Amino acid sequence: MDLKKLKDQLQTEVDTAFLYDSIAAIQSDDNLSRVLLSLGEIEKGHAKHMFDKVLTLEPNYKMPSPSGRAKFQLKLGKIFGYSSIISNLSSIEKQFAVNSIKNKLKSGEKPTGFEHNHLNIIEAVNNNAALNVSGGLLSKFESRHKSVGGNALRAAVLGSNDGLVSNMSLVMGVAGAAVSNDTILLTGIAGLLAGAISMALGEWLSVQSSRELNQRQIDLETEELEASPEEEKKELVLLYQAKGMNAVEAQKLADKAFENPQTAIDAIITEELGIDKEELGGSAWEAAIASFVLFAIGAIIPLYPFMFLDGKNAILLSVGSSVVGLFGIGAAITLLTGKSILFSGFRQVSFGLLAAAVTYGIGSLIGVSLAG
Repeated sequence: MDLKKLKDQLQTEVDTAFLYDSIAAIQSDDNLSRVLLSLGEIEKGHAKHMFDKVLTLEPNYKMPSPSGRAKFQLKLGKIFGYSSIISNLSSIEKQFAVNSIKNKLKSGEKPTGFEHNHLNIIEAVNNNAALNVSGGLLSKFESRHKSVGGNALRAAVLGSNDGLVSNMSLVMGVAGAAVSNDTILLTGIAGLLAGAISMALGEWLSVQSSRELNQRQIDLETEELEASPEEEKKELVLLYQAKGMNAVEAQKLADKAFENPQTAIDAIITEELGIDKEELGGSAWEAAIASFVLFAIGAIIPLYPFMFLDGKNAILLSVGSSVVGLFGIGAAITLLTGKSILFSGFRQVSFGLLAAAVTYGIGSLIGVSLAG
């Protein structure tokens, strides 16, 4: 790292410590104040470490004061609320963790599993109702656990929607070109199978990758628990305090968890990683099968009329059936979003019909062009 980067990193550490200390000073909850002050002290230690590196390259360099940007940010927080500062600190901690892991991998050093602990702590602080910070909570991180049922429901709704919309658009595009029913059926069946297989494979890879990542994190934490149990316990105590416990209760709970290796790793996995060890992010096969079946069901809706009708009658029944299907999918989406059934249903119908109209128009133009 060159001198400028070292100085920039040092300033970031100084500013971060300053903000932690400043927000701690306004807390009425002693536990939260102690947690924030502890984080501030850790950042001061990091600043001292960076300062020593700078001194090796520039011996007369002085430890910087908090920047004008950090002070201005604090003033804005006093007027508009401190949620933006907490969010910014969370982003900084996340970047620290990413950089730490990158540097270790680059130097051939194995990540310890501790790199994201400060991020977990500041997230817990922000989610604590006692925190004197106005504004909304931080968004949940993508790595947070999703249940098997949640994965299956999400895959089912998205799979059926993709199947219906994509095959409706495909069928309408081919129908617009005025080709025979056999051609429409062959094209629609091919689209159904290709899309269903692609959706299933995508869901399987997504969920399985998440499971493997979670298992890797668990393995790292298990190894580090064996190597540095006291350091892990300290981090667990700090996390408990960040969630609202006083120091004595947090220490007792951590001591209880560390009575044997199994309960210790279970507590670490739950509190630090936010992972349900029994699920590890959901069943890959359940999500894949749900995606395949629901995509196929969605895709068959605009296709089945062409099995026993032809021409405009088949097109009208296909569109009508698709409208009913799209409204049903829109209504099902409200299970995930909490929106109005009518709003979600008609929104889904509008998008689906627009896509079908575009492809039908393009198909008609191509058909006329080929006929000419």
